Amino acid sequence: MDEFLTWLAERRAIRRGAMIFGGICLLVIALRSFSIVSTGHVGVTSVFGAVNPTPLNPGLNPKLFWVSVDHVNTQLQTYHVQSAGASEDLQVVSTEITVPYSLVGAIAPEIAKNVGLDIKIDIEQDILNPAIQESVKAVTARYTAEELITQRQKVKVEIENDIKEFIHSTLLEKSCDGGIDIGNVAVTDFSFSKGFNDSIEAKVQSAQSALKAVNSAKKTVTEAEGQAAQIRNNADGEAYNITQNAVARANAINLEGEQLRKNPNIISLRKTERWDGKLPTYMGGQQEVPFIGDQPAKP
Repeated sequence: MDEFLTWLAERRAIRRGAMIFGGICLLVIALRSFSIVSTGHVGVTSVFGAVNPTPLNPGLNPKLFWVSVDHVNTQLQTYHVQSAGASEDLQVVSTEITVPYSLVGAIAPEIAKNVGLDIKIDIEQDILNPAIQESVKAVTARYTAEELITQRQKVKVEIENDIKEFIHSTLLEKSCDGGIDIGNVAVTDFSFSKGFNDSIEAKVQSAQSALKAVNSAKKTVTEAEGQAAQIRNNADGEAYNITQNAVARANAINLEGEQLRKNPNIISLRKTERWDGKLPTYMGGQQEVPFIGDQPAKP
């Protein structure tokens, strides 16, 4: 009897264990029959290494439990790198480049199959970095060091176009063209050797000194011209005054002559106006009273 009870208890324990195991298996199967893809990602499914060309969209997606799902980030990311090259005039140029990029969800399965899904290694190191390094070297070699500074926007556009073209060619070779979307490339900075920087600084100082000398010369010329203009104005004014006085004097003489012709007695009037009231002591040997003997002229 005891043996039967023991056997029965063991059977119940086995049945209970089987039920628990079955429940766990069903739970695992149920959980693996769905995949939750986060916003800003797509799911790349594969069966024993074979990649499904159709990605899973964000949200809850049903699937077979033996299907594996890799979540691929399709949000905008940035890759910052420093590149070294040489300008046309053989100056060493160090360029800081920032490239914003994102993976295209519809082509993510092809990228996973032909490139890989490791963002840092497969995408940035194997695709973006060679494109940036080669493009920067090619573009900076077309310009002198001074042109890289003065034509910065033009250089930036050429670098961006070369990077996009390089990536396009690389992805085309790997049968996943258009899988990486490149944003607006930023050329953060151009750095040159200390010797070149010193020569640029000396050139700027020389230009500033020359400009200062030119401005000083212009100021001197302006002041001299102002003084000459003032002298001319003064001379013109003085000449004008002399002319006006001469004209007035001539008019007065003409007017007085006209009056004398009309009234000869005006001469006696002028003498009287000028007499100071003192009698002369001797006039023609005897004392005379001036103007007494003057007879008015007959008209």
